[in-house]
Parts: sequence; C-alpha cells; structure tokens
Amino acid sequence: MKAFAKKALVCAAAIAMTMGMATSAKAEDVTLEFQQWWGVELPDGALQEICDGFTAESGVKIELLSNPYADTKTQVAAGAATGTMADVVGLDGSWVYDFAKQEAIANLSELMTADGYDTAQLSDQIQYQGNTYMIPVVNFAYPLYVNMDILEEAGVEAIPTTWTEFLDACAKIKENTDKAAYCIPLSTEAPNGIQNQFSTWLWASGGTLMKDGKPALTDNEMLTKVVDFFKTMKDNGYLTDGVEAMKEQDMVNEFENGRLAFMVDGISHLTTIKTESPDLHFTYAPMPKEDSYEGQSGMDVANWGIGIAENCEHKAEAMKFIEYLMSPEVNAKLSQLANAFPGNNTAAPDYSANDELFLTAFEIFQNGYAINEFTGAPTAEDLMRSMNEQLILYFDGDTASVADMLTATQTAWEAAYE
Repeated sequence: MKAFAKKALVCAAAIAMTMGMATSAKAEDVTLEFQQWWGVELPDGALQEICDGFTAESGVKIELLSNPYADTKTQVAAGAATGTMADVVGLDGSWVYDFAKQEAIANLSELMTADGYDTAQLSDQIQYQGNTYMIPVVNFAYPLYVNMDILEEAGVEAIPTTWTEFLDACAKIKENTDKAAYCIPLSTEAPNGIQNQFSTWLWASGGTLMKDGKPALTDNEMLTKVVDFFKTMKDNGYLTDGVEAMKEQDMVNEFENGRLAFMVDGISHLTTIKTESPDLHFTYAPMPKEDSYEGQSGMDVANWGIGIAENCEHKAEAMKFIEYLMSPEVNAKLSQLANAFPGNNTAAPDYSANDELFLTAFEIFQNGYAINEFTGAPTAEDLMRSMNEQLILYFDGDTASVADMLTATQTAWEAAYE
C-alpha cells in the first residue's frame, strides 16, 4: 500500500506539473509576461495600474509587453510557432482555432475546473473541440464613425440610414471635397477588414455568411448585394486610394487626420481619437441598411480576449491573474477605461464619466444584436484572407462576376471545414 500510495503521489504531481498547476516558486518570485495591445489603446499607465493591483494582492509581478494590435498578432504568432509565447496573451477570437490546434495555448477549461472557478459569470467563452481557450475580457461594438465636418462641407444634410442614401452621400463627398468617403483596409497581411469593414454591412441588414455552421456564400442574395455595393464604391472612386495595401490602423489614421468621412471601427479607439485629434467633429451612427431591409440589425463586435500560453511555467498564477481581471470590480473598471462592455455578467460599470459618444454606441448596441461569424471559426484569418484576395480580384476586373468571386471563396472556405 505504501509503494502504491507513493507511486500515486508521484503520478499526481507529474500531472499537476504538466498542467502547470504546481510550482515550487513563492508568489513574490513569480513574474508573468503579459503580451497584448490593450496598453496602447488605454489611457497611459491604466493597464499597469490594474496589474499593480494584482501584484499587491497576490505578490505575483506582471511584466507588460504592449504593442499595437498588428505587431502583437505577429509576435504572438511567432511565439506560438517557436514555443516562446509570453505567459499570458491578449487574443482576438479569430486567432483561437489556429493557436489551440497548434497546442500553443492552454486549455482554460481544465485550469478553471482545477481552480473551482464559476464560469456562469462569463459573458462568453471561445472554445475549440468543446474546451475553452479564450475568455473575452471586454467587448467592443463596431459602429459607423461619421466626420460631421466633411458631411457639412459636402452638402450632406443627414447621416445616411440606407445604402442608397449612403451612396448619394459618397457622391457628394467626392464632388464637393478632396476627402474620401469610406475605407475598407484590404492588406492581406492583416485581412480583418473583411470582418469589420465589409461583413458588418451584411450583418447590419440581417445577412449571414453561414448556414448550419458551414459556409453559405454562393446563392446568398444579401451577400451578393453587399459585394456589388462595394464594387460600386470602388468603381466610383468613393474608397480611399490604395485600400489594397492598407491595414486597419492606416484607416484610423486617415479618419483622425480628417481625410475620411465614414469608417467602421471599434469603440476602443474612441479615447485615442479624442486625445490625438481633439478638434475632430465626429459622431457614431448605426450602419445603413439595405433599402428593402426592415428587420433588426446585427452589430459587429470584437473583444479583448485573454489566454495562457501552453509553454507558461506558472499556469496556476496565470489563471489567478485572469480571474483577477474578470472579477466584477476590476472588470467594471477595465470596461470603463476601455469604453467597452464587460466580459463579466455581474460587473456593473459606471459609464456616467465616460464620453457621451460611448453612450451613443451603447444605445446603438442595445437596439440590435451582437454578431461576428469569424469568432472561433476554423482558420478564421485564412477565411478572411481568401475572401480578401477574391474581393481584390473582383475589384480589379480579374474575376468576371460576383458569382465567380463567391464560388472561389466558397471553395477555399469549405476546405477549412472538412
């Protein structure tokens, strides 16, 4: 019995260490690297202050690795490939399938179960093969940003609510100003323009990219209309010049500098834009709908997700850090600072001190429903990239019709779902 008990104890310890739940280090000797883009988009020092609160409470130190979104994605992907990922990583939902399949990020379901964590308080969990690999910390809506000065200069009297009104406004902007009307960043290096600046038009008019969990791009009437809508904007010169090489940050820069009338972007950039361009006169508006659509609008959402690297040597401490960020008080504070909606269902942010435009976005959000069909999809970035590439071919006339463009995209997407 003693030999058996000793063997069982050794096996249990090995399992615990494999899961990263056991560590001989004292809390004050543990430092966790936290790689994310959040610190760049929050007020200066805000994320460090939150992390310092965790250190004061637990003794575990947090080393922030903060870079813009695109750079963070590149660095996290490199870490995933080499097994050198930071201990805790900020995640976009579109990355989860790839990293989980690579076994680069840890199974949070196991860690939460081991910790006795109540998952009912979470607004969502992003899963792969039935297990959670990412927890959305805060959620962002993607409203339409509108430069009111450009509309006034162009002679546009009201913010468009339909596609026809939007195209009419674009025509006036082109005719009466030297500004661009709209931007869809189409760099294949960062193809999330397909998610945030293209598909959002589809979802706003009740459309969908999927049916029964599988791609449904062909014989899709609303999607066909959206592609034609964008081809009209491209052909008429309503889009920013050089969209094929642009990333989302390039679009934001154009808007900040007063060169773009409309853009679809996350409310996370509200504070940054207000700080860097205090004289910019802009507002939020619902996405214009296809003229015949009268139903409720889907609103594109993204989130700041969080996960733990499989190569993390202190998974127990890393899980405690995530639980700290998801605690009602801290999550409410982070939501307020980020101009976002909380990831903890019980958090009660006080938005009274937030910018008035945030309340406008919140009202738009409440009047619709949240949707993003790329979140947690298999090889989500590749799905975006293949549609991105096909859209460019159609824009350039290398693909003859919308039907051909969507058929080619459907073929590429189906391979990911086999």
